[in-house]
Amino acid sequence: MTTSTRPSPGSPAWLGAEEHRLVDFAVGAAVPDGFGWLDARGATEPDRPTETWITARMTHVFSLAHLRGDARAAELADHGLAALDGPLRDADLGGWFDAVPEETATASDRERSQKRPDKSAYPHSFVVLAASSATLARRPGARDLLHEALRVFDTHFWEPEADCVRESWDAGWTVTEPYRGANSAMHWVEALLAAADATGDTGWTRRALAVAERLVRGVAAEHDWRLPEHFTPDWRPLPDYNRDHPDHPFRPYGSTTGHLLEWARLLLHLELALERAGEDAPAWLRADAEHLFSNAVRRGWNVDGAEGFAYTLDWEDRPVVRQRMHWVTAEATMAAWALALRTGEDSYTEWYERWWDYADRCHVDREHGSWRHELDPGNRPSGSVWAGKPDVYHAYQATLMPQVGFSTSVAAALTGDGGRR
Repeated sequence: MTTSTRPSPGSPAWLGAEEHRLVDFAVGAAVPDGFGWLDARGATEPDRPTETWITARMTHVFSLAHLRGDARAAELADHGLAALDGPLRDADLGGWFDAVPEETATASDRERSQKRPDKSAYPHSFVVLAASSATLARRPGARDLLHEALRVFDTHFWEPEADCVRESWDAGWTVTEPYRGANSAMHWVEALLAAADATGDTGWTRRALAVAERLVRGVAAEHDWRLPEHFTPDWRPLPDYNRDHPDHPFRPYGSTTGHLLEWARLLLHLELALERAGEDAPAWLRADAEHLFSNAVRRGWNVDGAEGFAYTLDWEDRPVVRQRMHWVTAEATMAAWALALRTGEDSYTEWYERWWDYADRCHVDREHGSWRHELDPGNRPSGSVWAGKPDVYHAYQATLMPQVGFSTSVAAALTGDGGRR
C-alpha cells in the first residue's frame, strides 16, 4: 500500500498546482466591460464599477497564462484588451479612466465630462504592463495599445524635471493633483521594465532606473530604509499623511512593509535589465535590495508577536495596521527567491520556504479558491482594508516566477525576449 503526500509549499509541483488553481478562480472575473472585483467566493460584486487597475492586472495574468499554454487564456486576454481599448479608454482626450464612466445618453457634453472619473498613474502603469505582456504573447492589438499607453505616460505622467511620475489628472488633463506617491511610481518601474522588453527600447529601462534612484537611493536610504510613501509636488516627504486614515488601501499612513520587499525585487530586475542592455548597473541596486529586504523582515515580520507581516508601521517601527495582506506574503516570497538567485546566499532560501509554508497554511483558500486577501492579527480571514479577492496578480506572479526563471519581466522569462528585442 502506498501513501501519497502533498507537495511541500513552494516546490515546483506545489507552485504548478497553485498557478492553475489561481487561473481557475480568475476566469470568473470577466464582465461585459472588463474584469470585475471578485468577492471571497469568486463572484463579481455588481455594485462596484469596472476598474482599470483590476482589468489591466487580469489582462496581464491571462496573457501570461496564455504563454503558459492555458487554453482559456487567449480569449480572456483579448477580452481585457478590448475593454482597455473600449469603455475604459477616453477615445476623445486620451488616456484611461480610473473606472468605466457612468454616463447617460441624454446627458450634455458638460455633464458627461463632470461624471468622468480621474486619470491616475497607478492604473495607467498596469495598462502598460498588460499591453507589454500581451504584446509578447502576440495578442492582436496589444502593440498599438502599448504604444498609445506609453505616449500617454510620456505626455502626461512623466515629470522630466523630477525624473519621476505625476500622480493623477482630472478627466480633461487640465488639473494635476498636488500630491506625489511612491506606490504608483514603484509600479511604473515594473511597467517600464516590461515595456522595454516588449519594445526593445532601453530608454524605458533608464526611466525605471531614474525612479528607483529617486525613491530608494534618495529617500529610503536617507530614512534608514523606511520609505515614506507620500510627497508634495516637489517630492518632499509627508510623514503624517493619512494619519487619521491609516488603513487606506492605496495610501496608508506610515511605512508599508510589503513595498520594501517589492522594491527589493524590482531593483534586481532593473539590475539584470541594465546588464542585458550592455550598460553598467550601479552597485547600489543589489546592495539596496538587500538593505530593504533585511529591514522589512527585521521590522515587519512577527513584529507584534504573531506570525505574519504587519501591513504598516509608524516611524518608530510600531505596528499601525496589523492586518496581514496576501500581497505582502507573495512579494516576500518573490524577493527572497530573487535574492537567493542573485546572491547565492542560503538564508534567502530559508525565508522563501518559511513564507511559502505560511502562505499555504494561512492565505491559500482551498474551499473557495484564490488566496484570502486579508487576515486579522490572529491570521483569521478579515476584510477591513481589502474586502473579497479583487484579483490574482500578486499571488499568480509569486507562483509563476520560480517556475519560469528570473528575468527582466515575467513575460520576458516566458518568451526569452528580456532586453533583446
